[in-house]
This record gives sequence, C-alpha cells and structure tokens, in this order.
Amino acid sequence: MNDFDAYLTEDARLVILKALHLEADGRLHDNALVVALDTYGHRRSRDWVRTQLRKLADLQALHIREAGTVMVAEIRQAGVDHLELRGRIEGVALPSRSS
Repeated sequence: MNDFDAYLTEDARLVILKALHLEADGRLHDNALVVALDTYGHRRSRDWVRTQLRKLADLQALHIREAGTVMVAEIRQAGVDHLELRGRIEGVALPSRSS
C-alpha cells in the first residue's frame, strides 16, 4: 500500500468511528457505513467496509456482531478515546481538534 492509499484508509477508519459515535446507541450496520463513507468522499464497497470493521475490531476500537447477512458495528471505549484525543489507535487518522 502506498502512502496515499494508507492515508485514505486511515481517514476512512476515522469516518467510521465518527459515524458510530454520532449514533445514540453507538451502532450502525455495514450498509449505513457505506453511505456515511460515501458522504465524505470514500466510495468503497461493502466488502471493503467489512474488512475495515474487522481491523477496527482487532484494534479494540469497536465490536462487531453479525445479524444474518448484515454486520453491525458498535463503538467501544478505545474508539471514543481516540475521537476525543484521550488515546491513539495506530492505523486510524487523528481527528482534528475542531471536530
């Protein structure tokens, strides 16, 4: 992966965490995350999003559960800490201080 691809992937992971954090219950399904990413200029497939969700789960940023053919992600404390600049998750872009 080149530097620009890595930058885009890290930014997309940040968008995923932000989208989850905005939800009252901290959860969204994979199709909703595809739409959220598209809103921020990350036009990615559902399979790509699922791969990123698995990576973020490995990093303890979120929890995944599967409901039939849908993958549901729920933000965890480490993901919230990253967004609020109280922690750092390697492989996820840092949010700007104004976000």
